[in-house]
Amino acid sequence: MNYLRTIERGFALWVAVAGLVGYFIPTAFRWFAPYIVPGLGVIMLGMGVTLVPSDFSRVLRRWRAVAAGAAAQYGLMPFAGWAVSSALGLPPELALGVLLVCCCPGGTASNVIAYLAGADVALSISLTAVSTLLSPLLTPVLLLLYAGASIEVPAYAQAITIAKIVAAPVIAGLALRYLLDRYVSPQRTEGLLRLLPLLSIAFIVLIVGCIVALNADRLGAIGLAVGAAVVTTNAIGLLGGYAIARALAFDRATSRTVAIEVGMQNSGLGVALASAHFTAAVALPSAFYSLWHNLSGPALAAHWQSRPGR
Repeated sequence: MNYLRTIERGFALWVAVAGLVGYFIPTAFRWFAPYIVPGLGVIMLGMGVTLVPSDFSRVLRRWRAVAAGAAAQYGLMPFAGWAVSSALGLPPELALGVLLVCCCPGGTASNVIAYLAGADVALSISLTAVSTLLSPLLTPVLLLLYAGASIEVPAYAQAITIAKIVAAPVIAGLALRYLLDRYVSPQRTEGLLRLLPLLSIAFIVLIVGCIVALNADRLGAIGLAVGAAVVTTNAIGLLGGYAIARALAFDRATSRTVAIEVGMQNSGLGVALASAHFTAAVALPSAFYSLWHNLSGPALAAHWQSRPGR
């Protein structure tokens, strides 16, 4: 299975290549536009299959760390998205897009980055699961709170969309994992779980390439502003998450885990929500975020891995 690890480690490269191809050859990815939302559902199904009951029992045992991570996720990041968009004077569609991705839950890639960083992988899984299950309520409410005065936000419709493409697939994945563990040999189940990251990578690459392709005509004019907003909000999430955890007297491994979880957003959900309820331009910051946090996350993990006691 070495080839699987090679593909996973090259995740950021595949995303970058998809973005470049989408920009220079838009027709290579535009066909995927109708499948963005179903694609995210498949990704979340894969997340549900990887969860086991012990992941949820850990939430109760480490409730302080989980509560701190969720509070930072849905407190710090939406504020950062609003503040950065306002400071940069982004056009309304792009400002909404930045705010949207900052209101999303933690991304599943954070679990892999937590492992590479020498952080607490079990806690990372718990944080991702909790923030994901809270997203049907908190994501549309926060978006309405920050953007409702300047743009129409279909909060109820968004909540239904998130429930369909996030909560329902995760629950279905949990049920599928139960059936696999009960009726299929552990070896075959383990083999299936090894293939799921490849499926997730494939859909994320297609989603990013598609969003770039849909915005190729105007990307030159708005790309720098979007990039600056994404880099800044991601840095605020990573550094702010770590600082908050340390201020609450958590150890370094826990603080690193919270930082990674807060800084790495479920950008695929941002793309799906923008595609379903807004415009392709609103989805662009989420596509940029998908590329950037898969570069900044591994870089931070490498830095922390070289300094295990600091």
